[in-house]
Amino acid sequence: MGDPGRSPSLRFPHGGPPTLSTVTLLLLLCGYASSQCKILRCNAEYVSSTLSLRGGGSPGALGGGGRGGALGSGGLCRALRSYALCTRRTARTCRGDLAFHSAVHGIEDLMIQHNCSRRGPTAAPPPRGPVLPGAGPVGASGPAAPDPCDYEGRFSRLHGRPPGFLHCASFGDPHVRSFHHHFHTCRVQGAWPLLDNDFLFVQATSFPVASGTNATTTRKLTVIFKNMQECIDQKVYQAEVDNLPAAFEDGSINGGDRPGGASLSIGTANPGSHVEIRAAYIGTTIIIRETAGQLSFSIKVAEDVARAFSAEQDLQLCVGGCPPSQRLSRSERNRRGAVSIDTARRLCKKGLPVEDAYFHSCVFDVLISGDPNFTVAAQAALEDARAFLPDLEKLHLFPSDAGVPLCSATLPAPLLCGLFVLWLCIQ
Repeated sequence: MGDPGRSPSLRFPHGGPPTLSTVTLLLLLCGYASSQCKILRCNAEYVSSTLSLRGGGSPGALGGGGRGGALGSGGLCRALRSYALCTRRTARTCRGDLAFHSAVHGIEDLMIQHNCSRRGPTAAPPPRGPVLPGAGPVGASGPAAPDPCDYEGRFSRLHGRPPGFLHCASFGDPHVRSFHHHFHTCRVQGAWPLLDNDFLFVQATSFPVASGTNATTTRKLTVIFKNMQECIDQKVYQAEVDNLPAAFEDGSINGGDRPGGASLSIGTANPGSHVEIRAAYIGTTIIIRETAGQLSFSIKVAEDVARAFSAEQDLQLCVGGCPPSQRLSRSERNRRGAVSIDTARRLCKKGLPVEDAYFHSCVFDVLISGDPNFTVAAQAALEDARAFLPDLEKLHLFPSDAGVPLCSATLPAPLLCGLFVLWLCIQ
């Protein structure tokens, strides 16, 4: 589970969460190193090198040239080795920079595609001159600079393909669907991190759903969008049951006065019950809902963002699911519910005809609480998954489903997920 004292942003129920001001101060201090990152220079030098090899034509993207393209594989390999060397030199100050993480993954992919060895000659240093952020030299034939606060556009420009996305959700008891498609029912009482990476922090606080039961529901959510130099000021969003504001904690509805401030926005179509936060600068959309006296959370997030964490950030429910000690076991299924199993199944079947993880989660919640409104929470979670999942074949999860652990570049598979444990009330 990790050492509660290792990371200032991990909140454990035993010691209680630190004050928000403490977390905010630490995040501001961490932002200084990000401002020293030189990845834009590496990007510009790579683009300049490939432009020269093409005789002045635009490479179009990090993956420009392709197999059998105008850019010879030997020249591309030299350019990629130079690019990799440049990123290694600036790695220490680029930990929190999304462009850096994107470039590192792109270089690795292209080296594999083009059978480039890691050892060998590098490209000659490009001529020095004025550069645009993330682009080559300024001039009539130079490519336009990608918008640093448009993640999808910038990624496609650098990699020659659309970015990958991941989905996580927490609703009801809470039931947690992790990034790698594990589905757990959790007892997590107190404050626990759903996400904790270099760009985003999400903490859920849960309380018992009823006396005499280990079931809990989320009644408070805190979301911190960490400072990003080119795009946004740090923004904090807090929601509680009966208080779902359509604004950040400081009253704003965007990322602030920086040029890319509009790349973070918050809005609602149903005040008091639904909030949607779009963070285009990190390719992320978050939906928070209130139903039946509990909060649900759903996210679509770029893979590079989800993977940008270190060993000190090893406890994230969206990454590893619930720790084994916090998963509700089969031995607890015999507790008597507020309604019968047949009634709970009938209520859930109306909106969830497929008896998948969402259906069984709904049955458990209605059985324990006796509140038919919990059917709405499960149905909304399924619809969010339908909208957010890049692969709809993964929409319906069943007990035999297994996931592939998500890793950071510096961390082995963080937590091994166990068996599916939703069969708490059905035999």
